[in-house]
Amino acid sequence: MELEIRLSGSVEVRVDGRAGKTGPTKTRLALASLAWDAGRPVSVDSLVHRIWDDHPPATARETLHAHVSRVRRALRAADPDAPALVSRTNSYVLHVDPDRVDLRAYTSCVEQARALKGSDDGAALRLLERADAHWHGEPLAGISGSWPDHLRATVGETSLIAAMTRAELLMNAGRFAEAVPVLAPLVDDHPVDEALVGLLAVALHGGGRTAEATKLLHRTRQRVIRDIGLDGGRRLHRIQEGILAGASAGALHGHGPRATPAARPARPVPDNLPRDVPWIGRREELRRLTSALCENGDEAGAVVTVEGMGGVGKTGIVVHLAHRLADRYPDGRCFVRLAGQEPGRALTTLLRVLGPRGAELPQDIEELTALWRSLARDKRMLVILDDAVSSEQVRRLLPGSSPTAVVVTSRRRLTGLPGARSVSLDVLPPDDAVALFVRRLGASGRADRGDRAGISDIVRVCGYLPLAIEIAASRLLARSSWTAADLLRQLTAGSGGLDELRDGERTLEHVFALSYRALNAEQQLVFRRISLHSGMEFGSHAVAALTGLSLAATERALEQLHTRHLIAEPTPHRFTMHDLLRRYARSLSDPEHAESQAAMSRLAKFYTGAADRADRLVHPYRSRMSLDSGDFIMLPEIDDVHAAEQWLTTESGNLSDTLEWISRHGSERQLALCVHVLTGLLDMRGHLATAEPLLQRAVDHWAAAQDREARARALLDLGVARGHHSRYEEAISAAREALELARALGDTELEIECVNQMCIPLWQTGQYRMMQSLQEQILDSLLQTGDSLQIARSYNVLGVTHLHLSEIDSARDYFDSALAEFTAINNERGIFSTLNNMAELATRTGDPKAAEQAYRKAISLASRRSDRRELATLRMNLANALISLGNTTEALTLAHHSLDYFRTVGDRRREAIALNRIGRAHRAAGRSEQAIPLHIAALTLARGINAAGEVVDAAHDAALAHRDTGRMAQALAYARESFKMSMRIGAHAEAARASQTLAALRTTPRTSTG
Repeated sequence: MELEIRLSGSVEVRVDGRAGKTGPTKTRLALASLAWDAGRPVSVDSLVHRIWDDHPPATARETLHAHVSRVRRALRAADPDAPALVSRTNSYVLHVDPDRVDLRAYTSCVEQARALKGSDDGAALRLLERADAHWHGEPLAGISGSWPDHLRATVGETSLIAAMTRAELLMNAGRFAEAVPVLAPLVDDHPVDEALVGLLAVALHGGGRTAEATKLLHRTRQRVIRDIGLDGGRRLHRIQEGILAGASAGALHGHGPRATPAARPARPVPDNLPRDVPWIGRREELRRLTSALCENGDEAGAVVTVEGMGGVGKTGIVVHLAHRLADRYPDGRCFVRLAGQEPGRALTTLLRVLGPRGAELPQDIEELTALWRSLARDKRMLVILDDAVSSEQVRRLLPGSSPTAVVVTSRRRLTGLPGARSVSLDVLPPDDAVALFVRRLGASGRADRGDRAGISDIVRVCGYLPLAIEIAASRLLARSSWTAADLLRQLTAGSGGLDELRDGERTLEHVFALSYRALNAEQQLVFRRISLHSGMEFGSHAVAALTGLSLAATERALEQLHTRHLIAEPTPHRFTMHDLLRRYARSLSDPEHAESQAAMSRLAKFYTGAADRADRLVHPYRSRMSLDSGDFIMLPEIDDVHAAEQWLTTESGNLSDTLEWISRHGSERQLALCVHVLTGLLDMRGHLATAEPLLQRAVDHWAAAQDREARARALLDLGVARGHHSRYEEAISAAREALELARALGDTELEIECVNQMCIPLWQTGQYRMMQSLQEQILDSLLQTGDSLQIARSYNVLGVTHLHLSEIDSARDYFDSALAEFTAINNERGIFSTLNNMAELATRTGDPKAAEQAYRKAISLASRRSDRRELATLRMNLANALISLGNTTEALTLAHHSLDYFRTVGDRRREAIALNRIGRAHRAAGRSEQAIPLHIAALTLARGINAAGEVVDAAHDAALAHRDTGRMAQALAYARESFKMSMRIGAHAEAARASQTLAALRTTPRTSTG
């Protein structure tokens, strides 16, 4: 018979769907209190409080006993084999399977669904459907009191989580419209829940109801301001901006008011400043400029340079600053545009603005300088020298000892100006760029919501460059029939929009051309070739490969481009070029098609050759292919493993671009060699699985070329990728095929690597005896050759094999030998790998403190490397040792971080381990109910990929968690699964552990029903 205790809707005991009598309200409340804590003791004091709040009768304990007796009778009346309600010292326990209590089963299904979200969304949705089957209405319907209210609030939070989880799962699958009716009914009860409102807004947007989404976001932010006194959260703001910018729902799923300067009273002083405009952003730059001008008080004039690329807004900011600080300079403000004019002409302009009217000016440069400095000696003026081309041009225009301040703008970095302070301008932040575009449209009405959708994309196409944004806004204003979407289409059509950034009077191309024409031929060549580099950042060696120049000549040219703000240097010796400058340079390179193709070919050879040099240091054990002979132009000096890892990490984006370029433009041979070189890097960065199609192309190429040696190495690379996709049998197959080729070739070194690679998926699928046999065969050969690195690797793998076969002494001996060999050759990767395995041995032999010490030492070594997968694994393993030591807080932090990483790179086996470790930590902290869904999620993953060892552990942990919560039937089932799998793979210690658990479970009295 199926017994069920219902707490949702009316409190009832039901058998085979029929409800029995449960008695008066207080008795039903006693039943609900005991059932909610099924399998756990509930103290008499707690029961009294739950039934009578803070006003129990004098005879509360006696009356409680009467209610408990009625509960027993109601249970027996419903089912003769009813679960036991046991009285203990000052407490009661209802021994019923928690899953027979509808609300407990409901919350368990919801938690399991949350744990599976992102790992198996289909299973998570099915769990939510099972949860719905346990829901029958408002919890404890018709019963009032503080505890019933608390229970309803608790379950209400779970219901909210269930709805949001269901909606997220639907949205993950692109089913946005279906998510709306799941979320919409909840908003009235949770009007300021920003996570809920954000999800609903994205769902509405994805379902084609964008207007409703924007109204909802606006209404919620107003409600938050009114009710809480704070502005809406960042998530709502980001979603609202994203919707206005036209972002897709899929992209979305996954500034205060500015003061306007006070009007400056007119003063009868010289002033030829250009007109100021309403200002947008640049607060930090304005602060720095103001500080630089004011730091010496009123007695000594400051010299400040404002530098940046053409169009970045240098003139605009200094003019705005001059208007803002006008009262500080009562003797005049003067603006002089220098460009390429001689100092004499500039001095004449200064004197005509500031000097006595009608006075005859001298012609001699020395006399002009003297007159200017004499005039400025006692005056507190502000002089702006705009668009200076050199320090020499500016030097004669400085006022000498005077309270007059000078601000110089230039596209170059000006050095040699005594006492000058420098401020460099970059492009605008995205929000300020949008605000600038909207401000330039003014009151035209063109920035209404209907037209704003593409504005974020427009300013992005403009590279957030102020001049480009102003030109784009002017174009829109000039075309009354255009919308922002029309302008965006125009800017993104054809070659990328640079020639579209014109407004009749100004063109961005002209601004850039002024800077380009000031370069010499060598600098122009470097400028053009940089545009071919697809990566955001590049180094001088790469540019030398693109240009064919010597490294010294390339570095000189880069220095000049940097000085002229045509490139930036965000970190030492790493350069970037603004997108619009890159487009301009690319337009200059387009007529040089043949030369450009040759340059890209040299760049690909450079990156492949340099990566090969670095990877040989980082992964010295890999069986290598030799690159085609050729001149890999000026490879960087990489002479130790840390420098090699740093270079690979720094250049990882460019190396990925190189692989993509070769896959589209190179030969199949080039591709096969390049993907082989980069296999180690892709593995380190967690991206190897995504490169599997290219690895398969490499295998196919070497097969067609009948190069068996290269094909064997390509098969090894392919096998590693398949293993990272958790396709272990396919990984074993690839390694076995490579091994057969190696043996046919008589290549011992290749054969050893094939065995090592095959052992990894064999270990992951629990085939320990086969691992042992293979490793013992190659170890005999290795000991004859004396290859210390490979001997150490073999010792380490044999130690792992014996550890899983519960041959502890042999495992310890092999690990000691491996550590000694790795230490002798100073192989850090081998050392921390062996320490990890020794820590696992310490855990299995009951010494968690020694395990913790070994893990922390391994992490210290691994942290100096760039292999994020290894570091995440070590931290996850440390979490396991910390659980045994009672440090569950740090354990949870480590395991959650590792889980996030493994999910990001798609490593499902390690994801399962991390989920299981999180479950263990919760169980160790007394939260077995919370642990169950995590263990089940881990077990589901492990079963799906045939990760036998993980099935053993997750099933056993699931058994313990179910036992803790009184679910004895489920505990037995999971313990049996762990035992059977342990026996199948020969994991004797795990089999013994499961056997002990089974024996303990079988001796536990059967107290649950069903």
